[in-house]
Amino acid sequence: MIDFHSHILPNIDDGSRSIEETFNLIKEAKEAGFSGIVLTSHYIENYYETDTPEREVWVKAIEENLKAKGIESDLYLANEIYLSENMMNLLEEGKASTINNSCYVLFEMPLNEEPMNLYDVIYSLQENKLIPVLAHPERYAFVQKEPELIYDLIQKGCYMQANYGSILGQYGKKAQFLVRQFLANNMIHFLGSDVHRQNSIYPKIPQAIDLIKETIGSQKFEELSTINPELALANKKIDIHEPIEFRLTFKEKIALSLGDLFKKD
Repeated sequence: MIDFHSHILPNIDDGSRSIEETFNLIKEAKEAGFSGIVLTSHYIENYYETDTPEREVWVKAIEENLKAKGIESDLYLANEIYLSENMMNLLEEGKASTINNSCYVLFEMPLNEEPMNLYDVIYSLQENKLIPVLAHPERYAFVQKEPELIYDLIQKGCYMQANYGSILGQYGKKAQFLVRQFLANNMIHFLGSDVHRQNSIYPKIPQAIDLIKETIGSQKFEELSTINPELALANKKIDIHEPIEFRLTFKEKIALSLGDLFKKD
């Protein structure tokens, strides 16, 4: 398995706070079954702005240390880029990174408000032969109200990465309900831990895997956790399953608004 979303580089963003924590997180990832980790540190203009060359130095130093300790783990440089009209400039200037220098770009949106320029930014990336990958679509408040937005984005060429913790309820009942729907309807293409701290999500990965397999089966889980990430890292095309559009029923909208879903879980 490859962890497609992580925050384990030290003192880069709100993730790992020390080199010691970084190595502990890598050990936790291996114990959880991950052979590789995509290092998607936040890039947020005027807030988290560690550029690509500096992060490359960190990755090389960590890899050398792991090798000296006899620890095998593949690390891949990337960013989780906060949606911005300036995103292409950030990539072209070497400030932010695509996934392992491929055509795949992981980005995030504001959690609570749909950005007005979303489609413009996606079009700009695609004009430059890049493939946008939206981080954790199940977590956005406006998506939880209108999940059909994600179907529309997929139809326009955008891929989706869900968090393992979502199906465990880590981000609340709404995200838990929605990630199950997205998984069941062919609307997720990658899985990631979105890990920030040790002793958090990695020890719970086996439980999350069981629930995901219950939803989509072992073969589809293999695609999302291993096959698709490997293709993206190698800058190859991914043939995705046709998404199935769904809309929340009136009862589901009421239940979501009241937080009544899955109370028995």
